Amino acid sequence: MGCAGSTPAKGDVNVKKIRKPKPWKHPQPITKSQLVQMREEFWDTAPHYGGRKEIWDALRAAGEADLTLAQAIVDSAGIIVQNADLTVCYDERGAKYELPKYVLSEPTNLIRESGK
Repeated sequence: MGCAGSTPAKGDVNVKKIRKPKPWKHPQPITKSQLVQMREEFWDTAPHYGGRKEIWDALRAAGEADLTLAQAIVDSAGIIVQNADLTVCYDERGAKYELPKYVLSEPTNLIRESGK
């Protein structure tokens, strides 16, 4: 027979459900290719500012995934979500990871490039 119910695991009490960042506007309109370049530069340099590479990799995967998969990635990596939009997170050792909104969503003033 199956289980009648389930109880949260001991660490699940403070699990914050993640959500997409609120709409935001870049200081000047940018193209999709500029946004992609900014994201690549961030992810290439982020591990050099502290924290563990595997947590940065998990945060990148979560940021690029749909919400259900992102939640599973964050939960399985043991990431503590401070802000539900993933802009501030911690690992189990207490290291802080700050993500700019541009790696998590597109700005409202994104320039749509024609022909691409």
